[in-house]
Amino acid sequence: MDIMGERTIIDLLHEKCEQHRDKTFLLFEDNDQKTVKYTYNEFLDRVNRFSCVLLDFGIKKGDRVTLHLPNSSDFIVSWFALANIGAIMVPTNVLSTASEMEYLMGHSESVMLVTEEEYLDKFESIKNNLPRMRNILLTRCYDKEQEHVSVNALIEKASSQVPEVEIRGEDVVAILYTSGTTSKPKGCLITHTNYLYTGEAVSKSIRFSPDDRALIVLPLFHGNGQYYLFMPALTVGGSIAITERFSASQYIKQTKRLGATLGSLFAAPIRMILAQTYDREDRDNFLRLVIFAQAVTPEEVTDFEEKFQVPLLQLYGMTETVAPPLMNPLDGKKDNTSIGRPIITATIKTLNETGQETQIGEPGEIVVKGIPGRTIMKGYFKNEEETNQMIQNGWLHTGDKARRSEEGLFYFVDRQKDMIKRAGENVAASEVENVLMEHPAVYESAVIGIPDPIRDEAIKAFVIVKEGRSISEEKLIDFCRERMAKFKVPDVIELVEDFPRTSVGKIQKHQLRKRGV
Repeated sequence: MDIMGERTIIDLLHEKCEQHRDKTFLLFEDNDQKTVKYTYNEFLDRVNRFSCVLLDFGIKKGDRVTLHLPNSSDFIVSWFALANIGAIMVPTNVLSTASEMEYLMGHSESVMLVTEEEYLDKFESIKNNLPRMRNILLTRCYDKEQEHVSVNALIEKASSQVPEVEIRGEDVVAILYTSGTTSKPKGCLITHTNYLYTGEAVSKSIRFSPDDRALIVLPLFHGNGQYYLFMPALTVGGSIAITERFSASQYIKQTKRLGATLGSLFAAPIRMILAQTYDREDRDNFLRLVIFAQAVTPEEVTDFEEKFQVPLLQLYGMTETVAPPLMNPLDGKKDNTSIGRPIITATIKTLNETGQETQIGEPGEIVVKGIPGRTIMKGYFKNEEETNQMIQNGWLHTGDKARRSEEGLFYFVDRQKDMIKRAGENVAASEVENVLMEHPAVYESAVIGIPDPIRDEAIKAFVIVKEGRSISEEKLIDFCRERMAKFKVPDVIELVEDFPRTSVGKIQKHQLRKRGV
C-alpha cells in the first residue's frame, strides 16, 4: 500500500468536508468581478445534486462527457459530479474551432456536452457528425426560449442524495488532451489515484497548508490548474480561488481581492505581467510563492520578484507525468534558470540516443520512473502504439532533453523534436533562442529548422521586438555571430507581432514550421 491507497477523489472530498464543513473552499470571480462562493459542505451538496441530474440523463460509469467551459465554479462542480458517478470528464478549450471539437468529441466518444449558450453555434455544423452525442446541457443560459437544458435550474430541483455507484482508485476520471504543438492531440487517461498522487506530491513540495488559498488563472481544461493547485488545496483542506480568465493588468490585484497566497504561471503570462505599467501598491499582496514553467530570463525573474515581493519557483512537468517530477527546492539553494531537482517522490534519469544514461553535463532525454495509473498517466486513449512508445519498462519517455549539473539540478536543453540538424551538426533551438533573448530589443524568440537542400536544415528565427524598440534582422544576425559558433547562427530572422500559441502560452512550433517553409 502507498499513500494513495485505493481511495478516490470523492473519498478525499468527503474526508475534507467532515473536517472543514463550513470553511470556504471555492471562490470564483467572473469577468465582471462578480463572485460565487462555496463552503466545503455547499460544494459537496452541489456535486451530489448535479450527479443525480447526470444519472437522470442516463450517464453511467465509463461514459465520456465533454466539458466546453471557461474557468468557472461550474467546471469544478461538473468535474467532481462526473467523478462521483464513475463517468469521465473530457475538458476542452473554449477557443477550439468546430473542426477541432469534432475531432476531440469524436475521438473521446463523448455522449454529452456541457457548455455555455455563447459557444453553441460552433456545434451546429458538427452535431450530425457526432452520432454518440445524446444531450447538450448549458451552465449559463440567457435565452429563455433556448431548447437546450439549463444545468443550474435542474440542480436546484435535484436530490442531494449521495449516488450509489462503485468507483475505485484505478478508474479513469478524465481524458486530458495534450496541447497538440506538434501533432493531433492525444488523450491522456488520468485516474483517481493519479489525482491523489499529484495532490500529495505537490502539497508536500510547496508546503501547502490549510491556511493557503491558491489562485487559478490558467485554463482549467489544462493539467496545470488541476494538478498543481486544485488537488494540493483539496489534499490539505485549503481553498481555491478561480478567475474566468487571465488578466496581465489585474493578476496581482486579483490575488489581493481573493486573498490568494499561491499562484501558478507560465513564461508568457509572466512577461505579460511585467509589460504592464507598474503599480507600486502591487508590492503589498498576500502571495508567498508563484510556481512557473517554461524559460524566463534571470532578469525577468529578478524583476518579477522585486516588483511584487514574491519568490518564483521553476518546475518541470507534462500532462503525462501528472505530478511535476522536477522542481526547484522551496528551501535551500535554487536556480530558476534550471527546472530543478527531482521531487521527493520522483526518480529521474537522462538517456542518450543509444539508451545509455548520460554523464553530468551531457544532454539526454528526461525519463521518469512511474507506475501507469498511479504515479504517471495510465496511457493514451485508443492509442496503444503511442502509449508503448511513451512508457517503456516502467519509464516514461518525455521527449525533452536536459543536462544535469554536479549540484543535481537539471537544465532544460530542448525538445527532441527541436534539435536542428545542420550540415552534420546538432543545434539546440533553445540555445539560439537564449542568445537572441539577450538582446535588449528582443521580447521573445522562437527558432525552428527549415529544409535546406545542401545542409539538411537551415536555421530560422522568429522574433518579437519589445514595444518602443526597433532592431533590424541583419543586426540581430550580427549579434548572434558575436556570441555563437558559426553553424548555430540563424540563416534568416523574421520579425513578427506574435507567435501562434496554445491556450497556456506554449509556442506552436508546428505552425511556425509551416510558415517557415
